[in-house]
Amino acid sequence: MRFSDGVRDGFPIGLGYFAVSFSFGIAGSKLISWPLVTFISMTNLTSAGQFAGLQIMSDAAGTFIEMAIATFFINLRYSLMAISLSQKVSPSFGTFKRLLLATGITDEIYALAVSQREPVTARYFAGLMALPYIGWSSGTLCGAICGEILPGIVTNALGVALYGMFIAIVVPQMKAHRPTFIAVLIAIACSLAFKFVPALSGVTVGFAIIICALVASLIGAALFPIKDGEDSQEDACT
Repeated sequence: MRFSDGVRDGFPIGLGYFAVSFSFGIAGSKLISWPLVTFISMTNLTSAGQFAGLQIMSDAAGTFIEMAIATFFINLRYSLMAISLSQKVSPSFGTFKRLLLATGITDEIYALAVSQREPVTARYFAGLMALPYIGWSSGTLCGAICGEILPGIVTNALGVALYGMFIAIVVPQMKAHRPTFIAVLIAIACSLAFKFVPALSGVTVGFAIIICALVASLIGAALFPIKDGEDSQEDACT
């Protein structure tokens, strides 16, 4: 579990993050300057949370409170991942190191770390998050600079990659997991309601995102609760 082992395992994630964050950089360059867009990715490592933040920023009525609440609920899963991963780390992985490296927990990094047969060391996890962090930050930098110098018709075309990313992430889960399929349909229905129902059209983007996420999650949890036996079985498989 050396630093170099983590770098090797994190290399594919870093390449994927570069492509995704390139789209984020292009989208962000339409609102703020490239140094600020890059700074967002250097201090955050969450694609969905950052894109939601951009949506709220683009709304003239968006507020910091909406952004804080939206990103809190969107990124809440990372807290659960951190708790789960804390049972997998080695005894030498102290509290200070956990606090320092907690910002590097993402879906892909967590999946790789928790799948290791040996206890995860701080050196391995630091190497695992190194290239994804560099890929995410540098991809945003390149996208933001290109967004400022390339013509609008090109940046709009490149921005389509963002929707392709979300489709690639969501659709396989929808096909393989029926509760996810239902939850996504509920979120889409709520989003359309805020878009086309006159009584709801006045709700700002930030609160619309929060409400859609909460409604879809609560209804999904009520319709498809996970029993203790099923939860234990999933943990054993993991």
